[in-house]
Amino acid sequence: MPWQSKREWKPLEEHSCTDIPWLIIFTLFCIGMACICGYPIATGGAARLVFGYDSYGNTCGKNNTKIEGVPLSGRDMTENKFVFFLDPCNLDLINRKIKSIALCVSKCPSTELMTYFDLKQFALNNGSNLCTYDLTPTRYTSSSEKSTKCPKLPVPPSKSVLLFRRCIPTDISCYTQFAKAFMTFVSDNTVLQRVISGVMASKEIIIGLCILALGITPACSMRFAFMISAAPLRGTGVLWWFYVDHRKALNSNTTSVFGKEVASDNVKALLFYAIGATIFTVVLLLVMFFMRKRVALTISLFHVAGKVFIHLPLLVLQPFWTFLCLILFWIYWIGVLLFLGTTGTPVKNNSTGVVGYEMPGPLQFLVWYHVVGLIWISEFILAFQQMTIAGAVVTYYFTRNKSQIPATPIISSMARTIRYHLGTLAKGSFIITLVKIPRLILTYIHSQLKGKENACARCMVKACVCCLWCLEKCLAYLNQNAYTATAINSTSFCTSAREAFLILVENALRVAAINTVGDFVLFLGKILIVSCTAFAGVLALNYQRDYTVWVLPLLIVCVFAFLVAHCFLSVFENVVDVLFLCFAVDTKYNDGSPGREYYMDKALMSFFILFENMK
Repeated sequence: MPWQSKREWKPLEEHSCTDIPWLIIFTLFCIGMACICGYPIATGGAARLVFGYDSYGNTCGKNNTKIEGVPLSGRDMTENKFVFFLDPCNLDLINRKIKSIALCVSKCPSTELMTYFDLKQFALNNGSNLCTYDLTPTRYTSSSEKSTKCPKLPVPPSKSVLLFRRCIPTDISCYTQFAKAFMTFVSDNTVLQRVISGVMASKEIIIGLCILALGITPACSMRFAFMISAAPLRGTGVLWWFYVDHRKALNSNTTSVFGKEVASDNVKALLFYAIGATIFTVVLLLVMFFMRKRVALTISLFHVAGKVFIHLPLLVLQPFWTFLCLILFWIYWIGVLLFLGTTGTPVKNNSTGVVGYEMPGPLQFLVWYHVVGLIWISEFILAFQQMTIAGAVVTYYFTRNKSQIPATPIISSMARTIRYHLGTLAKGSFIITLVKIPRLILTYIHSQLKGKENACARCMVKACVCCLWCLEKCLAYLNQNAYTATAINSTSFCTSAREAFLILVENALRVAAINTVGDFVLFLGKILIVSCTAFAGVLALNYQRDYTVWVLPLLIVCVFAFLVAHCFLSVFENVVDVLFLCFAVDTKYNDGSPGREYYMDKALMSFFILFENMK
């Protein structure tokens, strides 16, 4: 049969290197990324970003070469190490830059300079000329061009920024127009004013609830069955009780005018929360009633996954180190991108006389290479997490005597992945990259078509984006199972993907049962964690009912709790998928007879019996 697998699965019997050519390709690609970082360093782009440069192409703190057509270029700025802006408060928020002539100076003014005479004295005393280079300090007070070539008066005191040598005003009143507009908006909006004051009054509670969300996420995730059924009913009842209690307090007229406004806002918020919780609880109970067998089947598998976390507690930390690796890589990527922005050939703007840097056409492909690197390496880091989890869970599942599990199964899995399977991760992540890049390009094109008259083109682009998104999700699911197959058999990516696909096809009904209900239950888990955190927030904020508006503090806490729940439950979902593939392999090659005993434990055996009874 074409669907018949040609080889047997041999869990953990041998380990060998997989997809070595792809490891070589990925290594060469990473070397290319390093070369892109080295290019702006070698050509001076990195120095211009770090040390700063003036409007005439001179890098501060360096001896510069002459730029043709720019008379004030090519100056020795060895002693002038700071960038000074003639009008630092002239901000261009759209282009995210300061619209001002920049100069290299030897010292930032530490005191306010009120007159041109003060500018002259500062230059003569400190050797730091704050006007353009063609205007000597002795002409500051008499030149007819002083209004355009000298800084706008009064010059605010400034100091250099750590690492980046820019003279930034120390007095935030420099940006009064923006601060004034914001404060006017806040003062004119009494509701917003009360909300902001509520956040400031309850900042300690917000921090405490965020810490609570980090603590309750693993506990709630391992107790789906009880908490999904009981918590919504209890939480809804308590919310309605709070609403009635606060409503009575509001009608008693015992609070101040400001307290009455706050109490009124809280009553409205509680009514909204109580109605939302009631609707959610009713829908949840109806779904669980009509899908009770499927939900019970999925939850039984989740109980087994919870036992895996008991034996492998370090799995909980996987999202944190993955997030840390991604953050470090993204910081490096953004830094190199900024380096590239100041790399290239100096170009003079004929209308303003300001010099900028543009990369020649053939070298602009470096930016695109850098963008591809962002996607590929990010996907590689995520794939490494999936392979690490798969390796640890596979070791747990296919070890009959659980006492013989390695002392550090997570670290052992990471070491195994680094030694044998980095090429497989490179290939799998590259496939996702190939789908994600055109989807992102089409998404950008669709955003550019908004407001255009060609509705047909927008619809076609949107349809293509949706198709690519679906393809990406399917490939991501297949990749994850391929990594599990690689962890079991130590086979190449294509072989593992084929074997995993065949075993999933043979268990299509089981896959449908797990995926359809499993995603729903995981979503309920996220809502449950958010609800528990919000409920704790309502209890804590109840003691500040007279002067705290609850809306924004609870919203901040709920968003944080949802992000934490999503990170943890993504690992939980990964564990469930790995367990299911191991379970499918186990039931295919073993039948419980002597010599072919199941690897699964009693809890998973009960899941298998439950599923067979549902057929």
